Amino acid sequence: MATKEIAGITVNVTEDGYLTDPSQWTREIAQAIAAEEGIALSDAHWKVIDFLKKDFASTGALASIRRINKTGGIPTKDFYTLFPDGPLKKAARIAGLPRPASCV
Repeated sequence: MATKEIAGITVNVTEDGYLTDPSQWTREIAQAIAAEEGIALSDAHWKVIDFLKKDFASTGALASIRRINKTGGIPTKDFYTLFPDGPLKKAARIAGLPRPASCV
């Protein structure tokens, strides 16, 4: 297991940069990861991140894009606009959640 310093905190990460211990996640870490992805987090981004974290905590699995739309109330088009070029991968990484199994 690798470690990486993000926002001044040393965290455990996968080789792809996903946190392996969700309890190490903070909003500051999210902002730093988002900056690495070229994303400035807005209230709309936080709505997605908060939904993903709450849904993961209750289901034990990362929500699909369809579930984000249907249950989270975030239109798919908006999701792709907020997290371009691999929205579920980027959103999961920023939220401190595992890499989506469906993403190559």
